This record gives sequence, structure tokens and C-alpha cells, in this order.
Amino acid sequence: MTILPSIVRDEYISYVRLEKNYSVYTVLEYENDVEAFLSFLEGEGLTDLNEVTYPVARLYVTTLYDNGLSRATISRKISSVRSFYKFANARYDINDNAFRALHHPKKEERLPAFFYEEEMEQLFSACVGEDKKSLRDYAILEMLYATGIRVSELTSIRLGDIDNHLGIVMIMGKGRKERYVPFGSFAQSALDEFREKSRLLLMKQKEHDFLFVNLRGDPLTNRGVRHILNGMMEKASLHSKIYPHMIRHSFATHLLAAGADLRSVQELLGHSHLSSTQVYTHITKEHLRKTYMNTHPRA
Repeated sequence: MTILPSIVRDEYISYVRLEKNYSVYTVLEYENDVEAFLSFLEGEGLTDLNEVTYPVARLYVTTLYDNGLSRATISRKISSVRSFYKFANARYDINDNAFRALHHPKKEERLPAFFYEEEMEQLFSACVGEDKKSLRDYAILEMLYATGIRVSELTSIRLGDIDNHLGIVMIMGKGRKERYVPFGSFAQSALDEFREKSRLLLMKQKEHDFLFVNLRGDPLTNRGVRHILNGMMEKASLHSKIYPHMIRHSFATHLLAAGADLRSVQELLGHSHLSSTQVYTHITKEHLRKTYMNTHPRA
């Protein structure tokens, strides 16, 4: 009996959402990747998942390259479909050899972008102010830079997650893993000012315990944080393109450049594997090399 691909897809998405407990964003990525693959099969006239052979899988990857996707995106899509087939094999005994044998494209050697310390100071100066919005934005920037947390982790912080006495915040990371991250006196002062002078005004009598809120009093979204950061960039007259992870990259790079050990930075970032953190050592080495070449008289 042929199992409709759409049925397997729906069951798989329920599986990653409920049993694997992935974040909303991760589930959406899996859903989009699998849907794109099934659309490809439909275009090729294939209606049975068992009909997908290795040549078909290779053709799919070739199509992704033809669409101009990056190697990282293609690698993620292969992982998504491979995981989908592994699930289909376990539940319906559908042959998953095609994607199990497929190799990931070689990763591009591209180092994460980050801000230099002088640029971070420009960002901080750009959002100084006593109005409720400026106090909130300043506290957001301080927390991102002080902790290196992801934007999705920032927007999930609730009032009870912060321990003012110890100067730590409980973060719910990827895979619903909890970790405690310290923050310093600068972030502490910014948070205190925000909560005392700004948050209640922004709340507009709405009731929830999320720390950061938008101008309507609702919990701040990831998209809202990106908008705020873009506004800071304009005020600071910094012309490079910003994305929220740049502050996370800056956090890790500045710690390692100042002598922090790799394992500690791994814990702070919430990386499961040390290899994810090691990329920042390449950044600091390259930074040192450029500094040497630009400043040493006999370079």
C-alpha cells in the first residue's frame, strides 16, 4: 500500500514539534524544507516516497544549486529531508537509502561577522536616552552583549528568570535546555533603569511577565529586536549590515581575544559541541594577523 507523502509529512512535523520539542523556528524550517522537497517530487511526477532513488536525490541537490542557494542552506535541506526519511523508514518501512548515501556539500570557509569594541561603543552611545524607548533599547543591547544569548532567548526572558543578587539570568536555549548565564554591572544598571522607569509605562496596563515589551505593551518579538538594532545602526552611522547574531559573535570574539578559555565560552553560548565555538578562535587569530600586518614596522 502506497502511503501518501502528505500524510508522512504531517506526522513528521508533529513528531519534531511534540516529541523532539524543537523550537517554533526550527519546526518551521523543517516544515518548509520537507514541503519544498515534496513539491520537487510532484514536479518530477513521483507520488511514492519509495520511488526516490539516489539519482533522484542527486537531481534534487542539483536543483538547489541551480536556484542559487548557499552551501550551508543546501546542507540544512539535505539534513531535513534525511531526517524526514529516517522517520518514514521507522514508521512505514520506507526505503531511506537515497538520502542516507548523500554527502553534504563542503562548507564554505566564511567566518562570522562581528563588531570591534569601538563599534560596540558607538552602538551603545547611539541609544543613550532617558525616554522609555531609549531605556528599553539600551537594556536590550546591554543584555545581548553582556550574555551572548540568542535573540530568541532574549525575547523569552521573564521577570522571574533574573537573579539580581547573583547577577545571573536563566536562559531557555535550543532543545529546551536551561542554562544560567552571568551578566555584569553595566547590564545590571541598564536593567534596573528599564524596569524602574520604562517597563510599566510601556506595558499600558497589560498583564504578562515577559521582560522586554514593544511599544504596545506586548512581549517583544525577534523581528522587533531586529528592527531596534537596525535603528541603532542608523543612529550610530555604522554602515555595515547588522543582524542580531553579530552581537553574539562579538561577545564570543571579545572574550576569547581577552584570554577566556574555549570551554567557558562554549558553556556561556550554550553550544552542545565545542566545534561550534572553535570558529571564534579563527576570528581572533585573523584579527591578530591583521593588527600585526597593519602596525608592525617590518610586516
